[in-house]
Amino acid sequence: MTANIAEMEKRRAAAKMGGGQRRIDAQHAKGKLTARERLEVLLDEDSFEEMDLYVEHDCVDFGMQDQKIPGDGVVTGSGTINGRLVYVFSQDFTVFGGSLSARHAQKICKVMDSAMKVGAPVIGLNDSGGARIQEGVASLGGYADVFQRNVTASGVVPQLSLIMGPCAGGAVYSPAMTDFIFMVKDSSYMFVTGPDVVKTVTNEVVTQEELGGAITHSSKTSVSDLALENDIEALLAARDFVDFLPSSNRDEAPERPCADPWDREEQSLDTIIPPSANQPYDMHEVIRKTLDEGEFFEIQPLHAGNILCGFGRVEGKTVGIVANQPMVLAGVLDINSSKKAARFVRFCDAFNIPILTFVDVPGFLPGTDQEHNGIIKHGAKLLFAYAEATVPKITVITRKAYGGAYDVMSSKHLRGDLNYAWPTAEIAVMGAKGAVEIIFRGQDAEGIAAKTKEYEDRFANPFVAASRGYIDEVIYPHSTRRRIALGLRKLRNKALENPWKKHDNIPL
Repeated sequence: MTANIAEMEKRRAAAKMGGGQRRIDAQHAKGKLTARERLEVLLDEDSFEEMDLYVEHDCVDFGMQDQKIPGDGVVTGSGTINGRLVYVFSQDFTVFGGSLSARHAQKICKVMDSAMKVGAPVIGLNDSGGARIQEGVASLGGYADVFQRNVTASGVVPQLSLIMGPCAGGAVYSPAMTDFIFMVKDSSYMFVTGPDVVKTVTNEVVTQEELGGAITHSSKTSVSDLALENDIEALLAARDFVDFLPSSNRDEAPERPCADPWDREEQSLDTIIPPSANQPYDMHEVIRKTLDEGEFFEIQPLHAGNILCGFGRVEGKTVGIVANQPMVLAGVLDINSSKKAARFVRFCDAFNIPILTFVDVPGFLPGTDQEHNGIIKHGAKLLFAYAEATVPKITVITRKAYGGAYDVMSSKHLRGDLNYAWPTAEIAVMGAKGAVEIIFRGQDAEGIAAKTKEYEDRFANPFVAASRGYIDEVIYPHSTRRRIALGLRKLRNKALENPWKKHDNIPL
């Protein structure tokens, strides 16, 4: 028995050393943690329970039979984050560059299958050179097995990817199908084809960072939701982030004790709207003064800044926030903002997270660039997402709600549960000047000015919409938090189902 225990301890020690001290030192020299060190930061202390510690590849080509390391380049198992169960896999770059073999993929699939069985989030820490070339099609088959799990788990359990090193070729499609992606600046990158291939095929000279770095993907492409400074910051952000999410689509989001009074009044909101309709204000301020303790976890802050998306809490319970941002492009809806918000709304709906929408939108962005790139289809994504959502939906119109954008932004017509407006709200087909110039085309400047004043008096307020029941109540801005808290209490047991269907056909 003693010999067996000694053998077990010897094998465990060998597995935990990964690719050996030299490669561990090389990982540290790049400013990166090892696969196991990352899990120590991510998970609660001593909560990690490893699976498949002794798994080895079974490749016999190209001398691989003589190169076997227990674990085969990925550390898998389960643990807790603030006491809540999560399943994890962490690719080990010190072992064959973290490359994916058939056995490596099998380990990841086992973790994902387990997570779906019990209803727990899956967090993947990606740091891999890609498919293990020596295994050929077996490695590609392994990727496809993981992809299938990503799709099956979508909308069942939350999936979070942390890109903490290279992620290239076919490897990018697994994170792409997860719900959220966090990247680390200067040490992680994602691309389908690398700089060398790009140069060969298109003659473009581009660095890894420019092609697929954290800043590129979190600002230009929207592939990544956050770009963090280093491994530690990314892992701590993931811990905070998971606290907002339910464990599965069958569970409620975790509730946090809250000392912030539910009926707190914010007098400053009564004066936040500037006197001039063309003057911006920061919607972040409205959001933070409405949520518990001003805490707002923003998603994609560097991309499509004209719309804000993220998570917060009201009375300790998670809510998803979507808000037009007047500071960027006057809060107009365009292709990027529509896609960003639509995906976020669908995530909230899939996981039973109430959606709180703040509206100050002058319409959709005009121009040939938008039209030729498909604003019709892309704008319809946001419309579709709000219309299909069955979770509690509360909307607050703070200032402008013009044209089709009024409809799209969680209006009463899209089954909004509670639709409020501040007294400063203007709900109309378009702004007064544009409307008058169309209706009274041909009148002189003086006549246009008089009719503009008449139009403003008639429509530049929320009361026409309220008189038709499209707005449930015109509220004092300072009472916004109280109204939302009461609304969420009322809607807690909301029951609404869409007609049976295999799945919908969102305008992709």
